[in-house]
Amino acid sequence: MERTGPPARITGLLAAFTAALLAAGGLAASAPSAAAADADLARNGTFEAGLDGWSCTGGSGAAVSTPVHGGTSALKATPAGSDNAKCSQTVRVKPDSTYTLSAWVQGSYVYLGADGTGTTDVSTWTQSADGWKQLTTTFKTGASTTSVSVYTHGWYGTPAYYADDLTLVGPGGDPVALPAVPAGLKAGTATASSVPLSWTASAGATGYNVYQGGTKVLSATGTSATVTGLAASTAYSFQVTATNAAGESAKSAAVPATTKTGSSGGGGSTDLPAHALVGYLHSSFANGSGYTRMADVPDSWDVIDLAFGEPTSVTSGDIRFSLCPVAECPNVESAAEFKAAIKAKQAAGKKVLISIGGQNGQVQLATTAARDTFVSSVSKIIDEYGLDGLDIDFEGHSLSLNTGDTDFRSPTTPVVVNLISAVKTLKAKYGDKFVLTMAPETFFVQLGYQYYGSGPWGGQDPRAGAYLPVIHALRDDLTLLHVQDYNSGSIMGLDNQYHSMGGADFHIAMTDMLLTGFPVAGDQTKIFPGLRPDQVSIGLPASTQAGNGHTSPAEVTKALNCLTKKTDCGSYATHGTWSGLRGLMTWSINWDRFNSWEFSKNFDAYFGG
Repeated sequence: MERTGPPARITGLLAAFTAALLAAGGLAASAPSAAAADADLARNGTFEAGLDGWSCTGGSGAAVSTPVHGGTSALKATPAGSDNAKCSQTVRVKPDSTYTLSAWVQGSYVYLGADGTGTTDVSTWTQSADGWKQLTTTFKTGASTTSVSVYTHGWYGTPAYYADDLTLVGPGGDPVALPAVPAGLKAGTATASSVPLSWTASAGATGYNVYQGGTKVLSATGTSATVTGLAASTAYSFQVTATNAAGESAKSAAVPATTKTGSSGGGGSTDLPAHALVGYLHSSFANGSGYTRMADVPDSWDVIDLAFGEPTSVTSGDIRFSLCPVAECPNVESAAEFKAAIKAKQAAGKKVLISIGGQNGQVQLATTAARDTFVSSVSKIIDEYGLDGLDIDFEGHSLSLNTGDTDFRSPTTPVVVNLISAVKTLKAKYGDKFVLTMAPETFFVQLGYQYYGSGPWGGQDPRAGAYLPVIHALRDDLTLLHVQDYNSGSIMGLDNQYHSMGGADFHIAMTDMLLTGFPVAGDQTKIFPGLRPDQVSIGLPASTQAGNGHTSPAEVTKALNCLTKKTDCGSYATHGTWSGLRGLMTWSINWDRFNSWEFSKNFDAYFGG
């Protein structure tokens, strides 16, 4: 199919021929001088070069070969959650000039527009276009405008849309020079898994890219960044480039940095086995699974979480723990027997933690007083029972984000900031051997790929992704993250498809997100970095009675095969192979006993326990 308008080369020849005729006849050209400079300024508006020149939110865009309006390629962009699949580029323009923006589109609720015009920003849209439809709008730039952003986008929750042959016609702006190569790159004090970097600003730069060993790992708008997810006791090399509308500068001189020692990375020297089995022990209550004494927990279990320490009130921060009452648990051991059994487990290399929260234990550290009470009361429990550390199992409404708290890297919500501070205080008090684990629900972690807090316009559930700032701030102290892959709705994975609990696919997709990292709420400038595989375990219910989303041993094995060996992956393509995946977590040891130890036996069979 032919593209609209003559090719640029033919247009130029016609203009030259017309000028020659006018000169031969002694006629003066009457067209305004600006018109001769009008040209199509859009870069790769035909998408024949893929997405070169374009940036699409949340990885929503792709170049496809069908359908196309002209040539052999077009844009396909897919809205998802709070991401409307906006694809844009910045174009240099002249002040006080008129421009015409046009594109051919296909789909429902497709928008075309321009921002940053310096006058009135414009957009146009079509409600439905089963075939190709042309959208066109015009605008005038302001007195000092030298660049505008042109874009297409769809609408939330609608299917993919297509765009092709996008043009921006008008006088071209002054060319932009590449920014200077950044100077003064320095590495700050490294931790076991991160290196802070800083550099001096480059003239003309609008952003920067950071490279690790020659591979781009993150982008920044300022002159500093922290590279995370690194291995302990490892030498690295970093470089930085500057970017603007003209492209990317050459890389800076490389700077070396070596991460600190830590046998298990950010979690300290916790002496966990390479593959660990984690389970919750109902110690303070009974349910249909029955009470299990500490001494009766099999050796299969490497980390035993005591469920639960609970607050005296939601906002007090005062955490209490006691053994199940005899009236409720007739076979409960004495406090002395319980403590002796804990010491015996520790002597056998096991870790015993106090788990705070649970379904009924809402904890909101809204004040610094509650934070300090949390630290002192949790310390008292750890000291009284001689425990190895802390598991944070905040559920329900314990964590949510205030309106306007939109960046997981620098949270401002008191309940989040105070929790981070409290845990850091406990870690500093007990040292490198302090074991820190977390058991959030998918709603608070992976859902953050689509939604974060109340969102840019408000109205979203403020709990969405609310664990992300806690995990990120404590990643250098974190021993294990075992997200609950159960009692969950369907969650979108990195393939932009929804995955449902109960089979290998769900665990593969959810775990891949934790290990790969992802843009939070689709914002490519806010990437949640992946965790190390030794920091990640998969959380599952031990039986059908333990929770929704029970996964059969065969499906658990498939998930482990895919993540650690890249076999049995089904249709999902993981972003890596992680033989060092730490292991599995389950709710609960009691329910596994009720189910004839099916869960732990499968773990032992797989990892040779």
